[in-house]
Amino acid sequence: MPRRLFTALAATTLLTATGCMTVHGEREIIPSVSRAEAPKVLKRFTEGYNEAYRKLDPAAVERVETGALAEIGKADLAAQRAATPDGNPGYPALTLADARFTIPRMAGWPKFFVADARSNRDKNRWFVVFTRAGAKEPWKAAYLSILSDHEMPKFTTDKDGWAEPVPAAGDSGGKPGADAGLSADPAAVSTAYTDYLRTGRGSVFAPGKATSALREDRAKRVRTPNYWTEFIDTPERAPGFPSFALRTDDGGALVFFTAHHREKRTMAKGLRPTLTERRTKALLSGNLQRAVTFVRVSESAVKVPAKSADRRVVFLNRIESLTAAKGE
Repeated sequence: MPRRLFTALAATTLLTATGCMTVHGEREIIPSVSRAEAPKVLKRFTEGYNEAYRKLDPAAVERVETGALAEIGKADLAAQRAATPDGNPGYPALTLADARFTIPRMAGWPKFFVADARSNRDKNRWFVVFTRAGAKEPWKAAYLSILSDHEMPKFTTDKDGWAEPVPAAGDSGGKPGADAGLSADPAAVSTAYTDYLRTGRGSVFAPGKATSALREDRAKRVRTPNYWTEFIDTPERAPGFPSFALRTDDGGALVFFTAHHREKRTMAKGLRPTLTERRTKALLSGNLQRAVTFVRVSESAVKVPAKSADRRVVFLNRIESLTAAKGE
């Protein structure tokens, strides 16, 4: 995407019967990862995740996560470490079983693929989006979405079982904004969402918990007898938070994207803000006198319909988490 990451030439060397042939990952349309490597990536992530939460070590998170997921994980560990500085050796390990892998054929960087598996945390399937910025970079988890069986999308695949990224690799040069036949450009969903939260206008998104209900909840807190609130929403800051999309068999797409949110709460004259949540206290900086700004990040999985379907974008899963708080 000018919003995506591009690296200098990275090559994968393939042996053929007649000798060596070099396939360039930034030019050729190839599977983003091999079917043999994908389970190893998931295993490395699970091991790193469990290590991070046993040791409460943000550095361990950064080895296996990136983007919004890493921001959430690092803040989570910082808050827990404030209460338990010696770590949590009894942390119940996360296990992911019955894994399935959706691997697109694509050109350019970053590349990505999706693993979905049953976890030992609940009865849903955990969708983990893995990405890497170049051939020499490690695979890291960028998004996590938790979907029930009835929310499971069906992806478009070719005769060899490879999925289709959106915009399709090679379509109009693979440039973001190429007409992919969708009701919304996947590269612009984050901007459309933050614009909607700010104005309430537009017909891109269907009513629901992450859209109309969220705005209604915010409206109750804009001005109260004790404080007033300002909300500032900004779209993904690529290349650190790229969005990813896969074509579904109904002509639409499943899109994963990031948004950033700030909420500044200013107290009425004579009142001081009070914080009760342990996580918020642990992540607080500054001098808490009359105002506090909560900094949050959200990561979402949405179903973007085909233009011909005459439907709106629907949120399948949205995870929002506090990453910092600043007192004034």
